[in-house]
Amino acid sequence: MKPLERLRERMSELNVDAALISNATNVGWLTGFTGSTAMVIITPSDAVFISDSRYREQAKEQVDSMTVEILQAPKTYPEVVAEQARKLGASRLGFEAEHVTFAQHSSWEKKMAGIDLRPVEKLADRLRMVKYDWEIERIKAACGVTDACFDHVERLFQVGVTELDIAIEIEFFIRRQGATVAFDVIAVSGARSARPHGVPSDKKLEPGDFLTLDFGACVDGFNSDMTRTVLIGEPTAKHREVYNAVLEAQLAAIEAIRPGAAGKDVDKVARDVLARHSLDQFFGHGLGHGLGRLVHDVGSLSTASEDILEEGMVFTVEPGVYIEGFGGVRIEDDVVVRATGAEILNRTPKDFRAYGS
Repeated sequence: MKPLERLRERMSELNVDAALISNATNVGWLTGFTGSTAMVIITPSDAVFISDSRYREQAKEQVDSMTVEILQAPKTYPEVVAEQARKLGASRLGFEAEHVTFAQHSSWEKKMAGIDLRPVEKLADRLRMVKYDWEIERIKAACGVTDACFDHVERLFQVGVTELDIAIEIEFFIRRQGATVAFDVIAVSGARSARPHGVPSDKKLEPGDFLTLDFGACVDGFNSDMTRTVLIGEPTAKHREVYNAVLEAQLAAIEAIRPGAAGKDVDKVARDVLARHSLDQFFGHGLGHGLGRLVHDVGSLSTASEDILEEGMVFTVEPGVYIEGFGGVRIEDDVVVRATGAEILNRTPKDFRAYGS
């Protein structure tokens, strides 16, 4: 079933006779459009794509599944949206509650008098959680870039190299592959590796440092997100203990992923493992998040998750332990929910590794 058909089914369930999609990611999912500003109005039988004159040519090339309406000054988006909604006979217009500001809603109300504007949570977001095969293939391609990148930068895992040296090399390599960097590279070492989203610095790698690298690639609009932690120099018993506990937690969580599982229960599996090692108090974030057109996409594996896993969903699985003054370990893979369990998309090894020892 195509995205437009899936959205129309959801509209029927929600008892709205039209939907207004304004979030750029969701517009792209529906139409293939890659520009930054556009909206789509959908009814059971019609659909209109609305953008401005900056994207006239691009819209012609990318949008072929619906009528294209290009606005030009002095007309504004609210005015054109109102015109098209009335032309389509929309009386109950559902909009994306989490993506619309109060100011936007106020302007729509003024222009759309007589139209019942209905806020709907996850109007299109929820549908994007279950990926098409072609979407999963693009995520796999992005994972292939991160795998190759890790192999490339391994030569830098040595005393005296700075965190910035490694972060810059990661970004350079990804761009040389024709991809883009999915997010700012995280490269932190020693005590700084206890910062889950630490910013790379000019700190040099030293013996006894954990080095945590978290990076991703974007290929054809789809992202990967991988984290690996390694040791520089000779490991201590504590290094091995912490690392192996995190790895055990990650593997147990991946084993628990299957259709019908609750996101919060998968998160609990990882926390229970860390609790057995008396390390759960050092794990403060969620186990994972949805992945796809966005790095932090719809859906989560966390204590607050309300998601029930379905075949075709893609998540990161990334437990971590962060001990102030000592360092941190995070291990992250991207996985697809399959009928028989989880398929891991990354190929980079995650056994305990010490460099220069």
